[in-house]
Order: sequence, then structure tokens, then C-alpha cells
Amino acid sequence: MKMKILLEQFPYRYVEKGTIELNDMPDYRIQKVDSYTGKYKDMYLCDNQMQILTAMEDFEYTKWLDPDGVPCYVKDVAKPRSRMD
Repeated sequence: MKMKILLEQFPYRYVEKGTIELNDMPDYRIQKVDSYTGKYKDMYLCDNQMQILTAMEDFEYTKWLDPDGVPCYVKDVAKPRSRMD
């Protein structure tokens, strides 16, 4: 089973790893570099092509899927709240 790298965005990469035997559909995965070994490991198994395409397009979504709890969808600037007296 040969793996095809679709996109690499450190520390993640998006791959197609053959097909799923049950339904003969492509097997899409998001992999992450292991900080200890420096090798890529499966982080998330995507349900379908739309999910991996969304993750490749929206890097924040990839971080949201990360089980390590990586901060995601964080606003760049925090605006102070106005005080209601």
C-alpha cells in the first residue's frame, strides 16, 4: 500500500493511504510529527474527502482536530469590553 502525500504543512501532513477495504473509498489521514522521534504518525483518520479538503484549506480546523489540544481559532487582537455603568 503506497502512501501519497497531498500537502505538507509542518507539523502536519495530509495523506491518502490506499483504500478502505470495507467500502473501497480512499483512506485519508492527517499525520503529525512526533516531537520525540521526528517521524510522522497518524493523528486523525478523516471520514471522507470533503473533511480532508476542509482541513487542508483551513489550518485552524486541522489544529482543532489535534488531540493534543493545540490552540485554534484564536483572535489576533482582543478588544476591551465597554463598561456599562
